[in-house]
Amino acid sequence: MPYLWIVLSLTSAFFLSTSDALTKRIITPANEYVIAWLRIVYSLPALAAALAFTPVPPLDATFTLAFSAALPLEIAAILLYYKALRVSPLSLSLPFLSFTPVYLMLFSWLIMGEKVSAAGAAGIALIALGGYSLNLSSLRTGPLGPLKAVLRERGSLYMLAVSLIYSVTSALGKLAITHSSPAFFGAAYYLALAVCLLPVVVFLAGGRRFFADFRGTARAALLPGVFDAVHAVAHFFAVSMANVAYMIAIKRSSLLMGSVYGFLLFGERNVRERLIGSLLMFTGFAVIVLYG
Repeated sequence: MPYLWIVLSLTSAFFLSTSDALTKRIITPANEYVIAWLRIVYSLPALAAALAFTPVPPLDATFTLAFSAALPLEIAAILLYYKALRVSPLSLSLPFLSFTPVYLMLFSWLIMGEKVSAAGAAGIALIALGGYSLNLSSLRTGPLGPLKAVLRERGSLYMLAVSLIYSVTSALGKLAITHSSPAFFGAAYYLALAVCLLPVVVFLAGGRRFFADFRGTARAALLPGVFDAVHAVAHFFAVSMANVAYMIAIKRSSLLMGSVYGFLLFGERNVRERLIGSLLMFTGFAVIVLYG
């Protein structure tokens, strides 16, 4: 199936946005780090199951280098991501991940040698423009109004940082996958994240409070973790099949889905301007699929 990667990318987007919405319902300042760790832990069985059907590939120095370089960056992105989910509306924080494919045009070329076509670049630019348009009402203060609005919104700033980090880790992940396999990399990467993130989370939360929060959150975080597991499996297989900038651009349709969840579940406002931004993102997605 030539377009299987598109189906997998959209599947990944849906399950990610649903996991984020479920997480938003239960996250608090006390448990944000524990939830971040639990979502990874709950993804491990699904990734291990995918690995069971794939032989362990031969590994080389390139895999080790890409894997090791991505890991600390991923941990930083995870901590910022969950802070953004907690402090800002979904419809205002998640869409700033739309800038990841813009950065990826550079980093996927530097790391993987992948180039995008003119149509693909146009689609990615439309997706980024959609992110800018989410604060369209701020234009009354000048053309930099939407950007100034971002600076006032901590969650948006966190997500901008996450989008930059994800552009690097996505390219490094693609490199590691090409030197192993999607199932092996996904299982090994999430296992390493779970192991390495645990002492960080215990330190940030405080040892005694971590265990108390773990007992109080483990059951509530199960469903978000299950959805995150399906997202992860679909992601790793999709990114192995396509130009990583295109794959991530299409996966960012999760931003539109996340905005819808924000309106429906959390009563978030400014629906019109955020729908304009979301429509621009969808148009960019269509350009990539049809012409990229």
